[in-house]
Amino acid sequence: MGWTQVSQAVASNGTAGHNHMMVISDDEFNAMRKLIYERFGINLTDQKRSLLVGRLQKLVRGNGFNSFQAYYQHLLNDSSERALSELVDRVSTNHTYFNRENDHFDYFRNTALPAVVERLKKENRLDLRIWCAGCSSGEEAYMLLMLIREVLGSDHRRWDAGILATDISDRVLAVARQGLYPEEKLSNMPAELKRKYFRQQPDGRWQVDESLRREATFRRFNLMNKTFPFKKPFQIIFCRNVMIYFDQPTRDTLVKKFHRLTEPDGYLFIGHSETLGRSQTLYRYLLPAAYQKMEV
Repeated sequence: MGWTQVSQAVASNGTAGHNHMMVISDDEFNAMRKLIYERFGINLTDQKRSLLVGRLQKLVRGNGFNSFQAYYQHLLNDSSERALSELVDRVSTNHTYFNRENDHFDYFRNTALPAVVERLKKENRLDLRIWCAGCSSGEEAYMLLMLIREVLGSDHRRWDAGILATDISDRVLAVARQGLYPEEKLSNMPAELKRKYFRQQPDGRWQVDESLRREATFRRFNLMNKTFPFKKPFQIIFCRNVMIYFDQPTRDTLVKKFHRLTEPDGYLFIGHSETLGRSQTLYRYLLPAAYQKMEV
């Protein structure tokens, strides 16, 4: 989820087939901003007003509405939530690739995962529980699954070692389930992992090996939900480059939920452009954007 490459997005989603930008009134903008904040946690400032129009006007017109007010009423009346799913696809940009912010993956492979595995072995619990929250098109989840295989080695078959990967966008989840990516998404991948876990397709794209795809559970989930319905806590949670678009109260609430859902000494990874802040007492700082749960 993100507002990356804003100017390109506004240009590409702007005025095709129409000679003018739609106009959004103060009341319409405030209503849309409030809805987006309440449903998705995305905090739109006044500076994002033209961006919102640029991103949404094609969708508004395509659905037959001539005003943002009419579109807003449609969003409120749509019990299927398909319209809301389309909305979040337009207001979020899912820019990611394999091995992004790779020092996190190095730490996961060399330190965090071995520590968790050792502890679970001692407790005779061969059940890894890892959650990618805001998984976008799946690159992060598949990257972690590859590293789990590398760390566990021949012992892997004894473990329940899948990953839960969630996002609010149905569109990116469909891409994730297919596990099919263009060459440029793999440009940061270690050659050995690419050779072991991908198969090149006739059109030049690369597909994640089927056995690895089966170990990823992709589900639609909104981090703004009041309750998180998970029966057991996780040892490791990745939620990277999601909270940067939230205001501080929304971030604080979400981090508290993550803390409750993390096992003792479990890990939380966030994006490099994000921070939990030095004053919080829920997690111990390990390295930039990586934390370990503390008991409070």
